Amino acid sequence: MKKLNGTGVALVTPFKKDGKIDFNGLEKLVKYVLDNNVDYLVALGTTSETTTLKQEEKWEIIKCIQNSNYKKLPLILGIGGNNTENVIKEVNSIKNLSDFYAILSVSPYYNTPSQEGIYQHFKSIVNHTEANIILYNVPKRTGSNIIPDTVLRLSFDFKNIIGIKEASGNVLQSYKILERKKENFSVISGDDYTILPVILGGGEGVISVIAQGFPDKISNMISLAKKNDVKKAFSIFYDIMNIIDLIYEEGNPTGIKTFLDVIGICNPYVRLPLVNGTPSLRKKILHSLNKINQ
Repeated sequence: MKKLNGTGVALVTPFKKDGKIDFNGLEKLVKYVLDNNVDYLVALGTTSETTTLKQEEKWEIIKCIQNSNYKKLPLILGIGGNNTENVIKEVNSIKNLSDFYAILSVSPYYNTPSQEGIYQHFKSIVNHTEANIILYNVPKRTGSNIIPDTVLRLSFDFKNIIGIKEASGNVLQSYKILERKKENFSVISGDDYTILPVILGGGEGVISVIAQGFPDKISNMISLAKKNDVKKAFSIFYDIMNIIDLIYEEGNPTGIKTFLDVIGICNPYVRLPLVNGTPSLRKKILHSLNKINQ
């Protein structure tokens, strides 16, 4: 199996003002990133507000993304949770699992398992499915960190664990995995700030939030980094660094949805307990965009 290289996009779920899903907005977003050189799509990750989506809405979103993608790019599907049995049930409820390159599964949150608990959680999932699994480590959201030794143990013990989305924000942690991993295991930056250091250390690319706003820029930046054109890659990063700051200022996906609204892709609405971006955030994003486009 080929490794997941380059730019993966963590797609938002556009909503209408009344809170219903805006499928036209989702189609427009998928078309926009398809036309701008991204490498794969991630459906139902954290950025898509999965925790506030009903099961039938999730099926509709998957169908909409598949139809808009026309089988052009690999699709990754987010299925994770802190109840191991439920995660297994949800993975096994996917009718056409072969349509998806892999399942992106977050480390169990809230109950803060030990490293052995994390290992057993993923072991249990792998033993109950044929799907490829990408681990997702995001300690600031889950309350626990998957340490490099646990990641490496899982990757060597189970061939269907094919990679990790590493979003600890700790580049050294990525390097400790990269130094000792097997060749066909992918280390993917899960953080827009660490894309370049992870790639320059031997990582495969990114599952990015900002890439749906700047798909061409992020794809170009990654391509330059992989060719070792470090100066040009960083010049793109510095150009958009302020916008990356801004899209996280009021939380994710509030910030990226505000940005997507500003550039005319989809509405800015989110579901409670998230709230819409402030006029002040919108103004700052517009100001930064104008500077970039000058």
